Amino acid sequence: MIIFPAIDILKGKCVRLIQGDYNREKVYGDSPADMAKQWEAKRAEFIHVVDLDGAKSGKSINEQIIIDIAKAVDVPVQVGGGIRSMETVKTYLDNGVNRVIVGTAAIEDKQFLQEAVATYGERIVVSLDAKDGYVATDGWTDTSDVRALDIVKDLEELGVKTIVYTDIAKDGMLQGPNLEEQQTMNETTSIDVIASGGVTTREDVDNLKKLNMYGAIVGKALYDGKVTFEELIK
Repeated sequence: MIIFPAIDILKGKCVRLIQGDYNREKVYGDSPADMAKQWEAKRAEFIHVVDLDGAKSGKSINEQIIIDIAKAVDVPVQVGGGIRSMETVKTYLDNGVNRVIVGTAAIEDKQFLQEAVATYGERIVVSLDAKDGYVATDGWTDTSDVRALDIVKDLEELGVKTIVYTDIAKDGMLQGPNLEEQQTMNETTSIDVIASGGVTTREDVDNLKKLNMYGAIVGKALYDGKVTFEELIK
């Protein structure tokens, strides 16, 4: 199972939000590229980057900073937040980013998602952010009436190979992941599932590994020193 250290960018800085609330942020560093180098030095296999300004606005606000990250490290980088056009997808993938993550647009613009997957295949990842099993969009500011498990079937047919499944209620709370939801999602689909939200301890990672998850994203727990990256990858 791949452990993805997360770098969340807001106004150019590394931050973490509590439950996706833009009014509850904590700044952890001024240079996202330097942060990425730190994770590379700790032997991260893959780095997960989110443009929080982009997720909320629908435009890739921190695009250049993210391209700088991809160029600063040799490990692969996946990026999400505000990716809603083929132009943005192309810009990232042509400039060192390994995979792009489509969130809101995957729900609201099927044609775009189809085109992106047809053009770039497994380099397109879909992010499903759910609250009580229902998909949230626009930087988690809106909850839809669409069940995450229903969407996954459509994604399979489209040829999506990887999803990031986040339980918003758990995100940034340091209370452990929603294992039941993650297990249900993983068993429902043949798509690789990366678990996100609440991953805090070595035990959490072990539990997700037992569920045969493809990966787990860890953010706040690492930045707050609740667990070290070395412990998680042992």
